Amino acid sequence: MVTNEHVLERGKVHYKWDRNQPPAIEIEAGDVVHFETEEVSDGQIRPGSPASDLAGIDFNRLYPLGGPVFVKGAEPGDALEIEILQLRPIDWGWAAILPGLGLLAEDFTEPYIRHFDLKNGEYAKLREDIRIPIQPFCGTMGVATDDAEPLAVLPPTKGAGNIDTRHLGVGAKLRLPVFVPGGLFSAGDCHAAQGDGEVCVTGIECPMAFSLRFNVIKDAAPKPWSYSFTTPPGSLQKRSDEKGYLAMTALGPDLMENAKNAVRYLIDWLGREKGLGREDAYVLCSLAADLKISQIVDQPNWGVSAYLTLSVF
Repeated sequence: MVTNEHVLERGKVHYKWDRNQPPAIEIEAGDVVHFETEEVSDGQIRPGSPASDLAGIDFNRLYPLGGPVFVKGAEPGDALEIEILQLRPIDWGWAAILPGLGLLAEDFTEPYIRHFDLKNGEYAKLREDIRIPIQPFCGTMGVATDDAEPLAVLPPTKGAGNIDTRHLGVGAKLRLPVFVPGGLFSAGDCHAAQGDGEVCVTGIECPMAFSLRFNVIKDAAPKPWSYSFTTPPGSLQKRSDEKGYLAMTALGPDLMENAKNAVRYLIDWLGREKGLGREDAYVLCSLAADLKISQIVDQPNWGVSAYLTLSVF
C-alpha cells in the first residue's frame, strides 16, 4: 500500500468542534499528515509576555486546532486510529496560573506566568537546579461530534478533544469513535511537558510541528465519551523514574478534595525543602507531578497521591 504524505500549512485552524466545518484536507486511510500549530493562545502570549497580558486573552481564539482532516472511508461506528510519528516543540513555551481556573483556583487568585526556552530539546528550566524533562504531546486530539451546534474545545467531548493525555507521545496509537463521515479529526494545544492532572490548568504550552498517520478500523468505535490508546514499551517513564518519586497522599471521603489536598501538601514541601515560591511550586506540580488514585475501595475514605518525579532536581 502506498503511503501519501500531506502538509497542513500553519494557520489552517479552527476554534470549535463543528460537524459543518469544511475539511482543511482530505486523505486516504494510511496517509500521513504533517501539522504545525501555534500554542494554545494562538499567539496572544508571546515570549516575555507579562502576567498582566493573561487578563486580556480573547477566549474565542484559544485552542487553534489544525484540521479538520477528512479520512476517506471513515463512517459513524468506525474507529479512527491515529499513530503519533513525530512531535517537535518549536523553540519556546509558557505555563501560567489563570484566575478562576485550575485545581486550586481558590488558593491562587492572581495571574502568574513563566516562560521556557525549549531549544535544547531535552529539558525546560524552572530554576537553574530544577529541570523539567521535555515529553511532548498534543493536548487536544479529537473528532467532530454529531451535535447540531458547535462545541467549545475547553472541556472534552464525546469525540475526545481536550484530553491532555501526556502518554500520547511518539509511537502511541489513539483510537477515537467516528460520528460523522470522514471523522473530521483535528489536533493542537501542544505541550512540551505536563504532569497527569495538569493541575494549574496549563502544561508547557508551545508551538509544535507534529506528524500523524491515520487509519480506519471498521465497526470498532470506542463507546461515546471514551477513547483508547496504546504506548510503545519504555517510552514514557524512563527519565522520570531515574531518581524515584516523592508522593504526598491525602485521605478522606471526597476524591476531588483529596486531589486538592495532595497537591497542597506537595506545594508546602517544595517551599519548605526546595525554597520555591508558592506560584512556582504550583506550576511545577502541573508540569512534573502525577495525580493518581491510590485507593478507591476502602469506604468511606479514599486516597489520592501526587507523585513528583525527583529527576527534576
